[in-house]
Amino acid sequence: MAVKIRLARGGMKKAPHYRIVVQDERMPRDGRFIESIGRYDPTQSPSLIEIDGDKAKEWLGKGAKPTRTVRNLLVKAGIEV
Repeated sequence: MAVKIRLARGGMKKAPHYRIVVQDERMPRDGRFIESIGRYDPTQSPSLIEIDGDKAKEWLGKGAKPTRTVRNLLVKAGIEV
């Protein structure tokens, strides 16, 4: 099973907010996920980025691959990728 760390979209039309989730790559974007490790809200100024660093490091250690956007958010949050 290939596991990815990616964004799951929530919110209304033109007002998105995202959960950062650990998910099987075969699942749909907003489908079933293994664990939620944070959230991202780009509509706030400055953007809200909340990530549980311990859980993120644990999943990265297990071999989960972050998407490009999530990798950038992890770097901004100060978590080594």
